[in-house]
Amino acid sequence: MLIDWFTVSAQALNFLILVWLMKRFLYQPILHAIDEREKRIAAELSDADTKRAQAQKERDEFQRKNEVFDQQRTALFSQAKIDVAAERQRLLDEARQAADSLSAKRQESLRNEVHHLNLAIRRRTQQEVFAIARQTLTDLATTSLEECLCEVFTRRLQEMDAETKQGLAEALKTALAPSLLRSAFDLSAEQRALIQNALNKTFSAEVNIRFETAPEQISGIELTTVTGQKLAWSISDYLLSLEKAVDELVQENDKSITQAEFKPEAKAEPKLETNSQ
Repeated sequence: MLIDWFTVSAQALNFLILVWLMKRFLYQPILHAIDEREKRIAAELSDADTKRAQAQKERDEFQRKNEVFDQQRTALFSQAKIDVAAERQRLLDEARQAADSLSAKRQESLRNEVHHLNLAIRRRTQQEVFAIARQTLTDLATTSLEECLCEVFTRRLQEMDAETKQGLAEALKTALAPSLLRSAFDLSAEQRALIQNALNKTFSAEVNIRFETAPEQISGIELTTVTGQKLAWSISDYLLSLEKAVDELVQENDKSITQAEFKPEAKAEPKLETNSQ
């Protein structure tokens, strides 16, 4: 069998041309498309990983913020409880202070009323005692109350104990200024002379004294030296026990009133009134 080399060569050339054409216009675009697709898939996978990482990051951030929010909510709730307790305590303290202030004002008012009552009782007692004493002295003798007070004061001078007498004597002798003799009434010249003579006789010296009227005294006579030593007699000495008894009575009354104020008041029940004809 004869081989046609020209035909073989032509076919081989045609095959090579076909192979080149297929590679040039078929395989290359297909390979290029495959490469592009692989690159796109790789890019999409990479983008998906990035998005997944971003999503995980956002999820972690969201969870962290939730934890922070829970902590802040717990802290705010605790602080709110503390603030409520503090405000409650403050209101209770204010209410207690208001109650204490009101109680103090009521007590002060009661004390003022007691003080005024004591003054009124003391003045009234003084007036009544003076009136009774004067009336009694008028009925029993011809002397006046003032004269009796002077006699009592001079008698007190004579009845002094030795220690008191010595102290007054030294104070009167060493005084650079006259001693003060105060009385609740105006002393007559005879009464002043009587007291002056009694002082001179008692202390065996010329006693320099200055007389002064003090209406606020409760009918008495008081001798005061420059150094502050005193010798006095007054009806107020007899009124002290009466005043003390009145004070105790008023205090007991105040105590009972205070206890009654703090007792719960019974709720009054309504009463039905009927008119009888």
